[in-house]
Amino acid sequence: MSRPIVGVDVGGTFTDLFLYDAATGALRTAKVPSNRGDEASGFLAGLRALGGAASMDAVVHGTTVGTNALLERKGARLGVITTAGFRDVLEMRRRDRRHTWGLWGDFTPIAERDLRLEVPERTLADGTIRMPVDLDAVRAAARALLEAGAEACAITFINAHANGANEAAAAEAVRAIWPNPHVSVSSEILPEIREFERSSTTALNAYLQPGVAGYLSRLEGALAEDGFNGRFHIVQSNGGIMSTATARRMPVRTALSGPASGVIAAAAIARAAGFENAVTCDLGGTSFDVSLVAGGRMELAAQATIDFGLVIRSPMIEITTIGAGGGSIAQVDRGGLLQVGPESAGSRPGPVCYGQGNERPTLTDANVVLGRINAERPIGGALARLDVAAARQAIERHVGDPLGLDAMAAAEAILRVANAKMAGAIRLVSIERGHDPGRFVALPFGGGGALHVGALIRDVGLKAALVPRYPGVTSALGCIIADVRHDQVRTLNLALDALDATALDARMVAEAEAARAVVAAAGLPVDSVETVFELDMHYGGQTHTVSVPLPVVLREGTTRITAAIVRSAFEAAYSRAFSRLLPGLPVRIVTLRTAAIGRRPAFDLAMLAPPAATTLAGAMRGTRPVWFGGAWHDAAIVARLELPVGSVVPGPAILEQPDATVVVEPGLAARTDRFGNLIIERA
Repeated sequence: MSRPIVGVDVGGTFTDLFLYDAATGALRTAKVPSNRGDEASGFLAGLRALGGAASMDAVVHGTTVGTNALLERKGARLGVITTAGFRDVLEMRRRDRRHTWGLWGDFTPIAERDLRLEVPERTLADGTIRMPVDLDAVRAAARALLEAGAEACAITFINAHANGANEAAAAEAVRAIWPNPHVSVSSEILPEIREFERSSTTALNAYLQPGVAGYLSRLEGALAEDGFNGRFHIVQSNGGIMSTATARRMPVRTALSGPASGVIAAAAIARAAGFENAVTCDLGGTSFDVSLVAGGRMELAAQATIDFGLVIRSPMIEITTIGAGGGSIAQVDRGGLLQVGPESAGSRPGPVCYGQGNERPTLTDANVVLGRINAERPIGGALARLDVAAARQAIERHVGDPLGLDAMAAAEAILRVANAKMAGAIRLVSIERGHDPGRFVALPFGGGGALHVGALIRDVGLKAALVPRYPGVTSALGCIIADVRHDQVRTLNLALDALDATALDARMVAEAEAARAVVAAAGLPVDSVETVFELDMHYGGQTHTVSVPLPVVLREGTTRITAAIVRSAFEAAYSRAFSRLLPGLPVRIVTLRTAAIGRRPAFDLAMLAPPAATTLAGAMRGTRPVWFGGAWHDAAIVARLELPVGSVVPGPAILEQPDATVVVEPGLAARTDRFGNLIIERA
């Protein structure tokens, strides 16, 4: 008999867990405090709350370790070995600037200039090796980097995407000397044209390797001590699952792991509920993450910039992040303006109301003072109650007094500023990309998403909100339902008019077999393995490319690709992007992208539906005063998980559950659908 599978999402404030036992149909959730710097302790505490690691068949983990290391610049001490004359590629970037206007700017590359060493070698753009790599120089450079304290090494040679032979020889020489496995080679990590993007991705991979590998080793060791003998996997930034072995080799693919798992679950919940268009809104303790689901599909980007100058060229779910979470600190700046975030109190010390030493007010403190969060039943279960008086005093001192406001007006001002920031992020991914927000529902999750959704409906003009059954652990649910996935890329640089379709077919088959082998090695059961092909193409003379999905499948060791299929697919993709074609111009194929997707057994979201025995009257818990729009209102207090299907709760109301709080503002109403979701609409 199979044992349960558990999804674990480690956030800055809480670690969220979702358990599913396919044999019995049992579902359980847990939410425990995160321990920054010792994430394994919260990880294991959550598993113990669900029965212990020994009882689990598989653990799938969405992690923010890589993201935090990049944002905080706390990766490894990095050394780079590159072609003579190219040591400054990481520093020159694309000659972009942090601020568009003005003459001043700054950028510190992740590898110091003294740790970026050059060696004689040269590969031409067509793959011809003009100068074999000087291996004595490579060994000398590796020893020099080790003497300088380098913990990881990136090897990035010019034009290695066209021929990686020099890099391969150099890598063999370095690995014979290097005392750990943290050596990243650009032709292995990203064999794709564009020198800066390939160099940046490879360097960031090496930069993350020691930290991510150490974190995974500590987790695996702790799991083993608790008797775990199942499979341990990691969620990737592209929304798929990979083995820990792949994560150690390519930690750069974990850069948005945690937020990606939430988008996966949110997209599945929206589709099941009948909404093809949704804006996912993940509000945790530190950040607010927004992503768009249009036509039932998540938006994937070929590359992302985690912070200024830190470019990762790897498929990722498009997620926009701002510093506006429950722990975001509110303060009045020197210009007299109220700011919320990006600095966060995190889980330690946390908001003022936690009573753990913080004296500066946060967004959570404002929600507590306004009565929206129940101080007697805080989520997560780590605290017996929240200190409302301390939160009120902090808001008065740091916000109210400088602005001449009383405590309630100051708390409401904090909410308005935070809501405005969140609304701006939603407009960025919707209106500014040509989407009408009136056709989209907000899908809030995380511990705080559903506290603010009413304001977002009003401020952005969204159609409605769809609140998942368990919003506080939605990202953990995403870990369970995510497919196994591996992406590969290969630069081709071919003219379409001279295309050898047989050679392209052979290349596609080889790439597909390699990607499918990685999926098989992950060891998770899948119903089927699907192979998806895309080409990056453009007209001759253009710099940028369009992504061209190919309508072919892998059958009997062939794709049966033809030049006509490629041209038709390109013209369709180019027309969608630009509403016109450029007849008469030559067309080029730049890059082949291959994804192998292992489709996991379907998770029936109907299992989340409320029990048939629940009643609306049984879910009501009386009323309490809650502040809306400058005045106190008697809001209905409802046990959300006890609401039956089809029940309607008009605002103002506060719906409480162990993992989150849902606020239904005056003028709105919430109804429960057949999956247990709440649909919040204008009354």
